[in-house]
This record gives sequence, structure tokens and C-alpha cells, in this order.
Amino acid sequence: MEQASVLLGRVRANRPEKSLLLTGLRGVGKTVLLNEIDRLAQGTGYRTIMVEAHEGKSLAVLLAPHLRRLLFDLDRIAGAGDKVRRGIAVLKSFVGAIKITVGEIDIGLDIEPEAGAADSGDLEVDLPSLFMAVGEAAQERGVAVAILIDEIQYFSSSELSALIMAMHKMQQRQLPLVLIAAGLPILPGLAGESKSYAERLFSFPDVGPLPEPDAIKALQDPVLVAGEAFEPSALQEIFRLTKGYPYFLQEWGYQAWNHAAASPITLQVVQEASELVSLRLDENFFRVRFDRLTPREKKFLRAMAELGAGPYRTGDVADKLGIKISTLGPLRAGLIKKGMVYSPSYGDMAFTVPLFDEFMRRAIPNFEP
Repeated sequence: MEQASVLLGRVRANRPEKSLLLTGLRGVGKTVLLNEIDRLAQGTGYRTIMVEAHEGKSLAVLLAPHLRRLLFDLDRIAGAGDKVRRGIAVLKSFVGAIKITVGEIDIGLDIEPEAGAADSGDLEVDLPSLFMAVGEAAQERGVAVAILIDEIQYFSSSELSALIMAMHKMQQRQLPLVLIAAGLPILPGLAGESKSYAERLFSFPDVGPLPEPDAIKALQDPVLVAGEAFEPSALQEIFRLTKGYPYFLQEWGYQAWNHAAASPITLQVVQEASELVSLRLDENFFRVRFDRLTPREKKFLRAMAELGAGPYRTGDVADKLGIKISTLGPLRAGLIKKGMVYSPSYGDMAFTVPLFDEFMRRAIPNFEP
């Protein structure tokens, strides 16, 4: 949050600063942080656009309606100059060139598209031109723009490359437009593969599990406000079970509170509630991801889980499956694309979902190569 505050402040003051790409496993609070940063930006006068990437929609389709709304909002602000009207014309060119469906909307009313601007049909050429037009329009009206994107790893390599190139233009021209996004730990690698200069444009803060003092604070403070308490041993047990991951802390705290008949909430209460928590997680948090897998992918992940908590060497997984390592490439790539695994270092793999190894051992109790 402090990094975001500095970024937003420096861009408003026309000073260069790296945009933010938050990375972390599932359930660590990336989306919550994006929402908080959105509120922070709006509270300091930013116009914000917030979208969630997914496999069913392209970057252009997601952004175009929001950019249209933004430009028409800017057009209502009193001020001299024609940058806003030009921005609308460039957006109309962009939409027409890529032939995207953004609903039955009139992008520019009586404004003609601007020939030669963002109309090549090549996203890596057109998106930077469109962002420049939007940034110049915002600058003319004395406002700043923050684009926030969740699950950014779902964009294709060309879309991610176009975003990086567009933000490169923003920094070069010192235009008041910032990108703040969140994704899985594969994100720094994807950005680096897309454009070698990505590390100069972005900071990649890692959002991870809470250390024990913060995890205990997250559990104890709201309970104290309600006039109740946890026993220290109960708090230590929840931390041991959750390893400090926020979503799991939330689930164990919720069920322990509901299960307790009186204060303080004891170690026995936590132990009794743990079976219900595991069942809820298995049926919801874990199952929705498990059900997207093919039988071969399930076998691959079960082999990983058989090796323990990870990270895992690809060769060790191949040995556990009893197959040649050369046959695993496509399977591994498919699981990375689905957001189930990532590579924390060369030759290693890890689950993107915390405690998924434990779930796999429960879901498939008997492992057979």
C-alpha cells in the first residue's frame, strides 16, 4: 500500500515511477489489495479503471468500454484544448481496426475516427498509441488515470507485450497514467520473456503468507473487539495448520468462532473445527480447480504431492510417474497455463494454490505410477 501511495503521488507530480505488478499464490489477498489501491487512487483524485482478465475475453474487449467512459467523463471537465476529443477519435480507430465487439455502443457519436492512429490492427502498435492519446487527454484536463487489472497472467504474450510497450510510452512521455496489476508468481517471468526491459518499468512486490505475529493479530484483534478471546495454544494451532495464508486464516477463524460455545476459544475447539474447515476447502476452494484438470494432469499433480510440500524438480516427478522427463513438457506447460503450477526457479515447479499437495493426497489417497 505504501508503494502504491508513492507511485500514485509521483505520477500526479509528473515524476517517473515504476508501475506495480503484485504477485502471489491463490488466496493471499491480491484482489483485496487491488480494491484497496483502487479506493486509495480515487481518494487522491485519480480516475480509475478496474478489470479482471480471464480466458474468455481479450485485453481490447475488456478495456475499450472503460476507456470510452473515461474519455467522455474527461470531456465533461471544463478546459481548453482538443486532446480529449482526439482521444475519443483514436479509440474509435482502435475499436474499428481490431474489429472487437464492445456491445452496441457508439464510441464517438459525431466524432470521426482518426486515420493513422491506433488503426493498424496490430495490438503492439495500436495500444501504445491509444494509451498516449488517453494520457495526453488526462494531462490536458489535469487528472491522472490508474488502470487496475486482476489475474493479468491470463492475457496472451502479445497482449502482455502490448501493455508493457504502452507503459513504456507512458514513462518516456511522463504522462499521468499508471498500471497496477496482480497475478500469479509466473508473472515476472512472463513479463521478462515478453520484453527484456519490463524490469525497468515495473516493481513486482510479492504478496505471501503472514508471519506468525501478524497472523495472530489478524485472528485475535476482531475477536477482542467483540469482547472475546482465543487461547494462545489455539492461535498457534491455527497458524500451524494454515501456514499464515490469509484465506485459510479466515476460514479457520470463522469456523472456530462458530464452533465455540464460550470464551476463550480453546485448542480443542480449533481441533474439532478443523475437520469441517478441511471439508469446506475441499468442496470449494480446492475442488473448483481440481475439476478443471484432465486425468493425466491429475496424475501429474498427484505425483508432485507424493514428493511432499515442494518445490519439485521435474525430473523427480518423472521418476515418480515412471516415465521419461522428455514427455512431460506439454503437460507441464498446460498446467502452467491453467494457473495450477509455476516455476519458482529453473527446473523447479510448485503449486500456485497453498496446501494443494495435502488436498491432492486426500482427493486421490492411493498413488499409482
